[in-house]
Amino acid sequence: MTTTQSHAPARVVIRAPNWLGDAVLALPAMTALRRRFPGAHLTVAAVPSVAALFREDTDVVPDAVLEVIGSSRAVVTALARGQFDLGVLFPNSFRSAWQFWRAGIPSRWGYATSGRGLLLTTRSPKARGAMHQSDYYRTLVAGLGVPAGEAGPRLAPGAESRARAGALLEEAHVAPNARLICLAPGAAYGSAKQWPTDRMAALAARLIREHDATCLIVGAGHDREAARAIESWLRSNARDAASRAIDLVGRTSLGALIGIAARSDVFVSNDSGAMHVAAALGRPVVAIFGPTNERATRPIGSTANIDVITEHVFCRPCMLRDCPIDHRCMKRITVDRVTEAVVRRLDAAAAS
Repeated sequence: MTTTQSHAPARVVIRAPNWLGDAVLALPAMTALRRRFPGAHLTVAAVPSVAALFREDTDVVPDAVLEVIGSSRAVVTALARGQFDLGVLFPNSFRSAWQFWRAGIPSRWGYATSGRGLLLTTRSPKARGAMHQSDYYRTLVAGLGVPAGEAGPRLAPGAESRARAGALLEEAHVAPNARLICLAPGAAYGSAKQWPTDRMAALAARLIREHDATCLIVGAGHDREAARAIESWLRSNARDAASRAIDLVGRTSLGALIGIAARSDVFVSNDSGAMHVAAALGRPVVAIFGPTNERATRPIGSTANIDVITEHVFCRPCMLRDCPIDHRCMKRITVDRVTEAVVRRLDAAAAS
């Protein structure tokens, strides 16, 4: 690690991870930086799909959120306008470090990955060994002399997001006291991470019929195909339940999704950013893992609140986007197993 500046910086910028789940898992490390520089004006720079996270209630408490959008020249110009004294890089890319350097940020901290070591003024020792992604970010800031502690991510919706979520539920004629189960059937990483949509639909039908639930199907625009498949299955196989499976996919901003997830009784998800959002909100989560490694990206929260469901097969975790064989890691996870996990969470909440 090279020498750090001797005086407290007045203006700090943190470049957030580019994926929603990673950004959530980085919250404890980013919070440590906020506490290390309590008097500094703190800006979080993030891609548009992630930036809204930092406008909600988190312990990072940024003074400003800067959307990193457009060409590198535009990003460099926006960063230069900020007149930052210190920049901390959570992404490992060469490009992000080059943008900080081109913007004239005098102190630039991060991991010396992707051949960018010479662009950094302070380099955190490279993280070694298998670890959870949240610990990877804790190790980053600890190597910069900023211990992050053991607390997990904390998130709560702001007033605007709560209001938008309430309006969406009212538009969908969801009763204020309804038992809400959020189903997140998509996954940005690839189709191999998705539990089959017919099983997600069958899960919805059972929860609606047997447990008086209203199921909210949530996700980003790229999850519309999965949502349509669930709706189609319900219309063909469980018409009596179809009206209580409400498709909100692509209809929510990130803030509204946070507001909706905060009101859920249980959140059922593949390994996705939405899963990490729900866990950070403190909601009960049933997480379904296939090709990805739950030891590295499992949701963080109270073990009393989280179920991680996997199937032991020889080929997982393969980390592939598309399964080259028969998708056995997901297809062997039954509707019964997931239903039982959801019902345990519902019963625990009712007993508390």
